[in-house]
Amino acid sequence: MGRISDPKTRKGRAPVPVIRQLADRLEIHRLRIPTARQPEYNPKTWRFSHTDSLTRRAFLEKLSALTAGGLVASGVRGAFGADRSDESAASQPHISLPRAPRDRISVASYSFRAYIDGPANHDRDRSLPGMDLTDFPAEVVKKFNIRNIEPHNRHFRSLDPAYLGIFREALGKASVKVVDIAVGGQSSFYDGDPSTRKKAIAYAKKWVDVAVEIGSPGIRTHIHRPSNAVPSVQRTAESLREVVEYAAGKNVVVNLENDDLVSEDAFFVVKVIEEVNHPYLHALPDFANSMMTGNADFNYRALQAMFQHAYSICHVKDGEAGDHGKLFSIDMKKSFDILKASGYRGYCSMEFDAPGEPYAPTARLIEQTIRYLS
Repeated sequence: MGRISDPKTRKGRAPVPVIRQLADRLEIHRLRIPTARQPEYNPKTWRFSHTDSLTRRAFLEKLSALTAGGLVASGVRGAFGADRSDESAASQPHISLPRAPRDRISVASYSFRAYIDGPANHDRDRSLPGMDLTDFPAEVVKKFNIRNIEPHNRHFRSLDPAYLGIFREALGKASVKVVDIAVGGQSSFYDGDPSTRKKAIAYAKKWVDVAVEIGSPGIRTHIHRPSNAVPSVQRTAESLREVVEYAAGKNVVVNLENDDLVSEDAFFVVKVIEEVNHPYLHALPDFANSMMTGNADFNYRALQAMFQHAYSICHVKDGEAGDHGKLFSIDMKKSFDILKASGYRGYCSMEFDAPGEPYAPTARLIEQTIRYLS
């Protein structure tokens, strides 16, 4: 879009008539100017700091400066940074997110992997009662009074249209929604072999199609760790850009989790997201995965970085089991403080991941989450 035609002005500022013209076009007189900006979170003190209030005069002065700098053009652009033209606004995800704490809670099938029958689920414990993934929605309602789930791709018995239709019927009967699909995969987006990268792209696209079939607004795609390459932001971004552009056409958000400490290091994930720079690629912050380093400070810095790019889904847990069953615990209050300070408004998926039965721990996570979100 071209800039508004205006005469040159001193100090690079647009003249008052131009500002008034722009204000009229943006209907600034209808905007509610905030009395104070949102508090900013300080990870060193775990506290919020407040900035000075923003007056109408200061707002118009900032608008004038941005106009001279070309950030405001003959359309609607973000007055404080990001491009918000009509075209970019139309490209944003169209997902309705709930506000009530309980309505924001989801339950991940991964926590119940020992109970779920499926040909690809190698974590099934045959000594425990079993259920098909189509039974999981009703089970979550019965045991937890929660109506959102996050199924893992290894828990689908089949991807045939008939099976997906049965799953949709089970969701409807239980009044449950899928809010994300956790997708694994054995091909890497940054593999040294281009043909393997193409396999990773095709696999992710396939699960985008499944998300459409079952009404999921997003998928979490895994970045597999290959043996022939080190993590590459460029290669990963190139691969994911193709996936994300495909997903955007179907209104499905692609999420990246801080899971594997090498291929999905939180700060590597953030670099990839920023490199792709697409409204349909976001972070999925996991409360405790980065704690597997044994460094609590690193875990909370990683969580904070991830939440700056989160949109629709995060994983809530109070710890993570490492090698030989060692449990790494995290501070739930600090984690939720980081969540709230980021302005995150998406779903919180309960993902208990430690030895033992998952029902009671999941119930405790739900209780804690409702308390911290309230």
